[in-house]
Amino acid sequence: MARGTIQNKETFLTNIADQLGRKRKTEGVERPQWSKSPQHDVFAGMSQDEMLDRFVLQCDKIHTNVVVIPQKDLASSFERVVSDMGSGSIVHWNDPRFETYGLKETLKKQEDAGVDVFEWNPDLGHKNIEKAEQANIGVTFSDTTLAESGTVVLHSNAGKGRSVSLLPQRYIAIIPKSTLVPRMTQAAEKLHELADENGRTPSCVNFISGPSNSADIELRLVVGVHGPVQATYIVIDDQ
Repeated sequence: MARGTIQNKETFLTNIADQLGRKRKTEGVERPQWSKSPQHDVFAGMSQDEMLDRFVLQCDKIHTNVVVIPQKDLASSFERVVSDMGSGSIVHWNDPRFETYGLKETLKKQEDAGVDVFEWNPDLGHKNIEKAEQANIGVTFSDTTLAESGTVVLHSNAGKGRSVSLLPQRYIAIIPKSTLVPRMTQAAEKLHELADENGRTPSCVNFISGPSNSADIELRLVVGVHGPVQATYIVIDDQ
């Protein structure tokens, strides 16, 4: 992948150092060790089951349906959620986890039953976005899941277009229970780990906490103004 060119980088950084009244540091820079780190104390010591309980409680506050199932029930639960959402058309990521968890076969059954099923294909360019705009349901997996806020964290790549979770009328997130972490702090740590392993972070990272919510100056809540009007999280007990 081609990298962009940063114009006037050296001059810019040198000017900042001059404004700070010191010479510019180009090596030996270390991250500070903070004396207080309260962000690590939230839900510290909780088991995955305890975090899941917190997650479900938070999802009720953000108008998001949650289904917690054993992995063997994923196909039937997925079909039920799709039916409850009105079926119609589905767009989903090109993600190996659809194969791993048996959803490829389930989606094929949906297609055989007359549902328009489209898998994100980076070779098709803008057509992917058009299909997402027209879809009733978008389906992704969660890469990291935040118990504190009821948030799914999605790491985009060529096969995992961000439009899948943003443009359809409704959204389904498949959440392996093992992806649950306490909060944003741990999600950021995982991104740092990815950067260290791969030399870069994902092209886009989306934090999604249920359907879109907006309130005007009189605090009248409106759901679905700038995104899906309905969201369901299917949590798989994969541990």
